[in-house]
Amino acid sequence: MADNPARKWWALIAIAASVLVVGLDLTVLNLALPTIATSRHASFSDLQWISDAYSLVLAAAMLPAGMLGDRLGRKKVLLVALVLFGASSAACAYATSVGELIAARAVLGVGAAAIFPLSLAVIPVLFAPEERQKAIALMASATFISFPIGPIVGGYLLDHFWWGSVFLINVPVVLLALVAVAFLLPESRSEQRPRVDVVGVLLSSAGLVGLTYGFIRAGQDGWTDTGAMAAIFAGAAVLGVFVAWERWLTRRTRSIRPLIELRLFRSAGFTWGTILATLVSFAMFGIFFAMPQYFQEVQGANAMGSGLRLLPMIGGLVVGMIGGTRLASPRPASGRGPLADAKALVTVGFTIMAIALAFGATTGASSGTGFAAAWLVAFGLGLGVAMPQTMNAALSALSAERSGSGSALISAMRQVGATIGVAVLGTVLSSVYRAHLDVAGLPAAAAAAAKSGVVAGVAVAHALGSPSLLHSVQTAFVHGLDTMLWVCGGIALASAILALIFLPRRPDGMTGAPRGGAASAAAGENGSERAQLEV
Repeated sequence: MADNPARKWWALIAIAASVLVVGLDLTVLNLALPTIATSRHASFSDLQWISDAYSLVLAAAMLPAGMLGDRLGRKKVLLVALVLFGASSAACAYATSVGELIAARAVLGVGAAAIFPLSLAVIPVLFAPEERQKAIALMASATFISFPIGPIVGGYLLDHFWWGSVFLINVPVVLLALVAVAFLLPESRSEQRPRVDVVGVLLSSAGLVGLTYGFIRAGQDGWTDTGAMAAIFAGAAVLGVFVAWERWLTRRTRSIRPLIELRLFRSAGFTWGTILATLVSFAMFGIFFAMPQYFQEVQGANAMGSGLRLLPMIGGLVVGMIGGTRLASPRPASGRGPLADAKALVTVGFTIMAIALAFGATTGASSGTGFAAAWLVAFGLGLGVAMPQTMNAALSALSAERSGSGSALISAMRQVGATIGVAVLGTVLSSVYRAHLDVAGLPAAAAAAAKSGVVAGVAVAHALGSPSLLHSVQTAFVHGLDTMLWVCGGIALASAILALIFLPRRPDGMTGAPRGGAASAAAGENGSERAQLEV
């Protein structure tokens, strides 16, 4: 590693490939669900559990996975996670029953729960502060590219192969990532080895599962559903107890290390970087939830076509990331600092997103693909400018000693934000859709089906041969989409204001990552971190 500084970048590319595969799995499953329902005789409840088993296990295991990475070694835990993810992907592909598929999806969630935070945790250990923005941009690109690529790849596979191929495609990529991580990534772990915070693990897992399940159920069954509200309140209450327990551990004992380091929230960079990254996840997942439905049910595209129509956003994202990273990078030739600080870039990025979403909120049923491409490019540009800076602000406050658990906390908050975003924004969209839908004169069963969502509404209109109902369904959905985009734009504008007021101009923490590249050992707080850089 010392002889080849480029090796750490190849290691990061390998990890980014595994993150890309995890992101693909999130998107292609939705395409495969109708085929799975037919092939495995799955009920609607079965399909919900096939999807939710992954999300719930992911929420439960993320914080413990970060802690295990710090304690046992981040490379070691990442390798185990990749093996689990690859093996469970194969198990999903060849599942012979719904029960087997649900179980395999749960194990898939365990692997993803370690891959997500540890992919971020290695950045403070491997990269010097001036290199981190490029590393974060690379990792973020892998996550965002997976969303439009998923429908393209999944649509092709489902058109030419059986449904299990959407899971089996993960295996060769995971194998490549395994080899690359094994040979290129140095091992790093915490030197301190206090007892595991078992109570914290149980409380955080139960709280995050309750919160995630509640919001998923609220998105499906409505906010008046008693079970959903009970799960949300119970999850929030358990997380409150978890925070109290962590504070007690921090103050009263040193024999057990708290699962999360609450003093991280004393850092404005960590607190606001994490909050802003969570808010952008909230808004972004609303777009990824609604726009494919718009492309397919209003514009008449297939799944692959909807993925292709999202690619302009990725183009804007890449330009924004490259431009933002260059503006934020020091200028060694002149001996001067960067042209723009984090506060300015994040504020500008969120402002661009807000403007783009405001334009998107003027979408009509007859708007062309070019209009959607234009505002999606602008949204991607703003996202590319803002997101790496918010993540860098949060990661810069992490010590190399606790990079795994700290990154897991960031990832967990973003995951919950995404879940809440889909539930809340989905509710906004569906409420406006139902309010504008004209089902007068329809049989009760057809009217109920049409009100359940735009996909069912279009199907009912085609079955009845009713152009007027089809127009009503599409127009009502566009009204809902526009309202949802206004909400997303408001979130982006509020985020810009919060960044302008609270985000530090420069990262206000120091991780102790190596300044001499990968050749030097990473030193954590008080010199307690050991990064083994010889593989």
